[in-house]
Amino acid sequence: MKQLDDMIGERKADHIEVCLKEDVQSRRVTTGFEDVSLVHKALPEIEKKKIALTTTVFGYKFSAPLFVGAMTGGTEKAAKINAAIAEAVEELHLGMGVGSQRIAIDNPKVERSFSIVREKAPTAFILANIGAPQLVSKYGVKEAEKAVEMVKANALAIHLNALQEAVQPEGDTNYSNLLQKICRLAQELDVPVIVKETGAGIAAEEATMLEATGVAGIDVAGAGGTSWAAVEHYRAKARRNEFSQRLGETFWDWGIPTAASLVETVKSVNLPVIASGGIRNGVDAAKALALGASLASATYPFLEPATKGSEEVKKALSHLVEEVRNTMFLVGANSVRKLQEVPVVLTGKTAERLKLRGFQPESYARRKA
Repeated sequence: MKQLDDMIGERKADHIEVCLKEDVQSRRVTTGFEDVSLVHKALPEIEKKKIALTTTVFGYKFSAPLFVGAMTGGTEKAAKINAAIAEAVEELHLGMGVGSQRIAIDNPKVERSFSIVREKAPTAFILANIGAPQLVSKYGVKEAEKAVEMVKANALAIHLNALQEAVQPEGDTNYSNLLQKICRLAQELDVPVIVKETGAGIAAEEATMLEATGVAGIDVAGAGGTSWAAVEHYRAKARRNEFSQRLGETFWDWGIPTAASLVETVKSVNLPVIASGGIRNGVDAAKALALGASLASATYPFLEPATKGSEEVKKALSHLVEEVRNTMFLVGANSVRKLQEVPVVLTGKTAERLKLRGFQPESYARRKA
């Protein structure tokens, strides 16, 4: 019988291969950013090359309001991917998250697939990562501190992946008393604690409850990008597990679209909010920032480049940074703070959904540029 560590390592390897080889993007649900329009300024009255992209979040000064989201760890291939991303964010003075560290907390032999990140990025912002189900069942402050120490992290993310666990054959679906556990970590850890979704979004109600626990930030990770139900669908298909395969198919597009989740969260809490979930270019990142996000994060766009090396990751990140800069120029925002104040027009399904949920999309459009 396979050891648990071997099974987790195999699963992590599966996740990388499926994301590289299969179409695991949302099918019918979109991020909602197509309903978000920034108002073009024919007279921007600023100089593009003098735009300040720097921003300070969680006590770290980012060269641009961009972040490479949690991806992987625990295998040899994952170590190479993490190293490539780390080298790129170090050179560009950005940040990154690592994948779930459960496998390394339980098996120190694979720690280097995570610790290599700090070796390659001695000054970048690094986000450690543990899963909500493990926090419920067996992890506490000791394990959280081990995750942080493993990568010398600036902050710790607790990831919420109820959708993935629900459709995964090996899924852990015990989320009982999770808020209490999050509260304890937020109070006792020496680094900020951030709670992040993994592609299904966060609603206003949960955002408010999370703020009450004392967490330092929230990553909405909404629907419209990579679907982890889709990833698990393909894993189940390869193993001829028809039940889990069907579950993955049924819940492929489950979740709160990113733009709507972002607005609900920003309007409900007084915390830094990270926008992620289907952000694929700098225009969408700028839209997220204009809606109130403190940082915009993407993961999938950097997976394939990371398999080729740090230069490819750096190139992809540099394109994203320049697209954000261009967008800021075209709306007349010479700083991230100014971008967060520009008029935004919300229409379509996103506006309709927000109104039904008690939010006023027109408040964004009434801003004075």
